Amino acid sequence: MTAPIIEAQGVRKAFGDVQALDGLDLVAESGGVTALLGPNGAGKTTFVSALATLVEPDEGELRVGGIDVLAEPRRARQVIGLAGQAASVEPAMTGRENLEWVARLFGLSRRAAGVAAGEVLDRMGLTDTADRLVRTYSGGMRRRLDLGASLVGRPQLLLLDEPTAGLDPRSRAELWDAIRDLVADGTDVLLTTQYLEEADQLARHVVIVDHGHVIASGTPDDLKGLAGRDVIEVRPRTAGDLPAVEAVLAAIAADPPRTDLDTGRASAAVDNGTDRMAHLLRLLDDRAIPIDDIELRRPTLDEVFLTLTGPPPTVGSPG
Repeated sequence: MTAPIIEAQGVRKAFGDVQALDGLDLVAESGGVTALLGPNGAGKTTFVSALATLVEPDEGELRVGGIDVLAEPRRARQVIGLAGQAASVEPAMTGRENLEWVARLFGLSRRAAGVAAGEVLDRMGLTDTADRLVRTYSGGMRRRLDLGASLVGRPQLLLLDEPTAGLDPRSRAELWDAIRDLVADGTDVLLTTQYLEEADQLARHVVIVDHGHVIASGTPDDLKGLAGRDVIEVRPRTAGDLPAVEAVLAAIAADPPRTDLDTGRASAAVDNGTDRMAHLLRLLDDRAIPIDDIELRRPTLDEVFLTLTGPPPTVGSPG
């Protein structure tokens, strides 16, 4: 029986008076993307750093592919690739030179390093720009190259700590495609992200962490079911009617409505969604509020996240 790609039991790590990890338990099976979500300071980056042997937990057990990370850190590093929150490639070198340099650090011969670099460049869709200086690359290209650098050693587990932070939507979508290709080729991925849509798109298993321990885990659909309510979303024909729509939603909603001024929509969680929708339509008609769009749907991961973790903390702590 294949061991889980990640096993963590009772992992604790403190930085002074801050308890970054507080008895964290997590199991991630091999064969896909596991997304690690949580507010700033929840312990996500500390956990990734512990897996990568960059910090040593104060207590607990931690295994990667059956390897005891604390007892055999060198062996664990041989099966792990890490890409952090910012591209770490050298802009004064070409893409090919960057990858060959990393391959040499892994102990490959000059010839083998050239072969490995060529394979990774092709895998990341960077063959056409391989011999350009990295300083001429776009942000998305740099992130793909950084991702490629973490693959030169052919890791069993790839740790991605907010890999698409700061990227535009097109570059983010390109990196998503690259991650899907890696998983299809047999690489396991642990992904931390601030983008709930990213977890929904990529992960088969989502783990939500808060205050250093796991508060929920499951498939995206499982977690959406935890919210226990449907969501009604309304877009009035004119933005000036948003306050009136919000007031109507407040009359039927289980929680205070939320308004998104950018999209011109108001939404609210409701019990018995179908009945509430019919009631809402009557109330809107009574008040003669013209509507462009109205939708009854399941909660998004963003809404589940807010339900489980509450408002963001006002004071920062290690992530």
